Amino acid sequence: MTGESSRQGAEMFIKRNATGFADALIREAEGLKCLREALERAGVTTVRVPDVFHVDETTLEMTGIRPAPATPGTFSMLGEGLALMHRLEQQSYGWGQDNYIGLSPQPNRWSHSWGDFFVRDRLAYQVGRIRDHDVQGEFADILNRYGQKLAGWLDSACEHASLLHGDLWSGNALFDEQVPWLIDPAVYCGDREADLAMTEMFGGFGAAFYEGYDRTYPRSPEYGRKRDIYNLYHYLNHYNLFGSGYLGGCQRGFDAILRVVR
Repeated sequence: MTGESSRQGAEMFIKRNATGFADALIREAEGLKCLREALERAGVTTVRVPDVFHVDETTLEMTGIRPAPATPGTFSMLGEGLALMHRLEQQSYGWGQDNYIGLSPQPNRWSHSWGDFFVRDRLAYQVGRIRDHDVQGEFADILNRYGQKLAGWLDSACEHASLLHGDLWSGNALFDEQVPWLIDPAVYCGDREADLAMTEMFGGFGAAFYEGYDRTYPRSPEYGRKRDIYNLYHYLNHYNLFGSGYLGGCQRGFDAILRVVR
């Protein structure tokens, strides 16, 4: 996969593949292209995505960004642009192409049920990777007992499928002196509020971001209840990658599930 955009006159950033997965950079380049095209379709000119100049199994060459401190104005641009992209209705949930979130595989398939996709391909997949048998058994039991009810509730609380960045923590939103940039996606189609939930997981998004988003596409009344459930996916992923410091976040997510389904 080469030659998406011309190098002429552009600053270059070169990323090396340190993931252990041969196709990780190729999947990342595909995600960047999908985000860029979706923002263009939504008429967004104030949120940018790096152009990919070359990608192979070892190297990703893309637009370099000169970072600057975020301002209320650039945070507002990011919120408005993301909301406009989320308003574009996608046909199904999932992606149909497996990719990666950080250092973990992210399985994807197409599904007409958001709830079923999220329970199976996000929560159950990560629970299946847990090495502590007691923890895995506790979490798997909750999903086995309540997964179908949770899936139905998530379906009822999701308006439509949206293209998601998929890994939208503060480190994956950069700012130059004029506009915000989105980098390092783990794209798939799902409930837009899964993206918003992750922006609150580690902090770093200013109030102007949420004001800009809500002014353009207000969050649903169920967002507060969905937030911990959606972030459970990321806490499980971090627990599997980095250990017990993230177990409390996992337990809060399962407690949120039980509050919904009981």
